[in-house]
Amino acid sequence: MATAKNVLGTELKTCSMNPLTGYYRDGCCTTGADDLGIHVVCAQVTREFLEFSRSRGNDLITPFPAYGFPGLKPGDRWCLCAQRWKEALEAGVAPPVVLEATHISSLEFVDLEDLKSHALSE
Repeated sequence: MATAKNVLGTELKTCSMNPLTGYYRDGCCTTGADDLGIHVVCAQVTREFLEFSRSRGNDLITPFPAYGFPGLKPGDRWCLCAQRWKEALEAGVAPPVVLEATHISSLEFVDLEDLKSHALSE
């Protein structure tokens, strides 16, 4: 199996192990045919983004233990749906991203320049 690539064309890095993120809960923003939301953008969530997401019907703040979801707080890293990140960008509340941990397939939805302009400096 080929190694997953990030938006920079290099090996995809881990987004977060605590909280454990990724559609497959492996810490990485990998995707597959069963990932209908395409959770490929590694973001460091902000209060503004969390409130925006909740206003759009996706509450990422409230814990959901039945699904092993701890609830997010500002500063947590999480694999976001590419389309949700783009919506947040258009609304002026896009959280910063970790380019090395953002899957290359996100470029089907958002421009690399937009991601780079929101890149976290590590």
